[in-house]
Amino acid sequence: MTLFNQINSLLLGLFLLVLSSLFYFQFSETTAFMSNQMESDLNNTSTSLSLMLKPHLETGDVATVETLINVIFEGGFYQNVSLTWLADQKQQVWQNPHSIEGVPLWFVNLGLFKGQIRETVITSGWLQLATLKIESNPAIAYRELWRIMHKMVLVLVAIFFISTLLFRLRLKAILKPLDAVAAHAHNIAQRNFSKNLILPKTTELKKVVEAVNAMSGQLNLVFNSLDNQVNLLKNEKLFDPVSQLPNRTHLTGQLNSWLNDPGIGALLLAKFDWLDEIHRKFGYQVRDQSIKILADKLQESLPQSFIARISNTEFAFLVTDATHQEICHYLQLLIRLINQEILNAGCVPNRDYAIGISARTANITRVELLSQADHALQKALLENQISKWFQTDQEQEFTQEEWRARLEEAIANNQFTFQWQPVHILGSARVMQREIYCRLQIADKNTRAAEFMPYVERLALGHQLDRCILEAIIADKILALNKDPVAVNLTRDSILNSQFHTWLSTFLTDIADPHLIQFELPEAGVTSCLDEAIKLTTIIKNGGAQFGIDHYGQQVGTLEYLQLLKPDYVKLDISLSGYQREEAQGNLQNLELCRALVNIAQGLEIKVVITGIEDEQHLHQFNTLKIEGYQGYISAPVAI
Repeated sequence: MTLFNQINSLLLGLFLLVLSSLFYFQFSETTAFMSNQMESDLNNTSTSLSLMLKPHLETGDVATVETLINVIFEGGFYQNVSLTWLADQKQQVWQNPHSIEGVPLWFVNLGLFKGQIRETVITSGWLQLATLKIESNPAIAYRELWRIMHKMVLVLVAIFFISTLLFRLRLKAILKPLDAVAAHAHNIAQRNFSKNLILPKTTELKKVVEAVNAMSGQLNLVFNSLDNQVNLLKNEKLFDPVSQLPNRTHLTGQLNSWLNDPGIGALLLAKFDWLDEIHRKFGYQVRDQSIKILADKLQESLPQSFIARISNTEFAFLVTDATHQEICHYLQLLIRLINQEILNAGCVPNRDYAIGISARTANITRVELLSQADHALQKALLENQISKWFQTDQEQEFTQEEWRARLEEAIANNQFTFQWQPVHILGSARVMQREIYCRLQIADKNTRAAEFMPYVERLALGHQLDRCILEAIIADKILALNKDPVAVNLTRDSILNSQFHTWLSTFLTDIADPHLIQFELPEAGVTSCLDEAIKLTTIIKNGGAQFGIDHYGQQVGTLEYLQLLKPDYVKLDISLSGYQREEAQGNLQNLELCRALVNIAQGLEIKVVITGIEDEQHLHQFNTLKIEGYQGYISAPVAI
């Protein structure tokens, strides 16, 4: 029971006790008064009637005696009147009916009043004339008591309900600050820190509100400090101090994450020897200033790419989700920007720099991609060329329009095959979830997601693909294969598409076990489309399903979206948990950053899953972190 109801019940109970006591005392006093009044009236009537009858009894005037008695008796105050003439023992009796009109029978049956009898002997000197016997009528007392109590009850009931209403209104006004405190405390429990509450006038409540405001402020500082700690760690470990661009470590992580997921694009390595010329002429301070100006210009003009400074004069440009034609256009824009900065620095354009380009191909590794780009760069330097592509034997199988036609056909015909990969609970053999992967039958070929997903995203077919996958999961009864939840990755297109939102709401309502589906949203899609992500996750929660954030920690920036979305779990990006046997000394360099990200999620009561785990040795590195689950090549995907 709420505090409001408890106080309200207590006050109303006390008030009801007071009214009941008042009613009881009033009832008792009225009953006693009516009894005394009946007795007093009976005595007075008996005395006065005896005096009036005496002269007529002496003369034997029967008619006058009857008249006098009838006058008194017809008032109805007396139930029986009898007169016995002692001379001849003649007896006359007058009686009223016993019925009591207007009074409930149960009230009469209470026996509150009994008929009182007064017997008087009328004498004349020493001579006894007659005996007068009068019995009072309790009907009058019952009727009068009922009338008084009935009116009193109506008044008390009216007072009770009016007082109850006034009590509730006043009590609600008094306790309004407590309602605000309860709502504020609930928001704090959900890690939603709003502005401080207004201090109430009541002294006791004022102290409570002040304490809650102070607690909210302290907790907000704690979570902000954790957020700042993550940013500081990223800046310290993942960014170059001169250019403020990502460093080689950050580039390595981004390459691992990018190559682990489906995608297309290219890596460009550039060597700027003209920076060494500035160093020789003007010193390292001017060179560093030039590097900072160049970095700012590149970030401003090329926001669609990931730019890193990997050595004194070497820069890397990672262009994702781009076709060969788009990469060529990007290369031309990059060359134009570099020449402008060379001119601004007082050097000769189209000299002292080179760019090597390596396009992403199927199954290429990070080492191979870097090696190919470096090989193209060295060849450009050797041949004194501005740029050079690394030539591969792989050619694009389909054009973009051919991909569209084949993808639409495969999606429309539900040409899916599924695999799933277990996510194990740390320290246990139990499975936390099973992540679904799909392949499409395209042109009589079993095509992996790494090949078709880039074109699904580019052609805005993601919401259609996600819808068909969910329908196929239900049609194939995959949820019934075991009791473990299945995780389904949603594309960025599904986050943005309002029609998919509407369909998903109906879909979750119609299926029997929505709690067995866990949706995973990419962090990049969430941060870039936060409002739409909030709408989608609300639909998921209302439908009885759960959701998580994939690639957690990949984006550089605030983690405030966690407080707004409140996901059930997050999956740490593989760029933070990557493991390379050839770099055994550097495998733990991101552990501190991982710890800060895990602490933030744990502080928000969000489960954390480590991804990309290769073996037991790799998993052992994260035993000190408070994570719930892990997945990776340690448990490879299997066909369903």
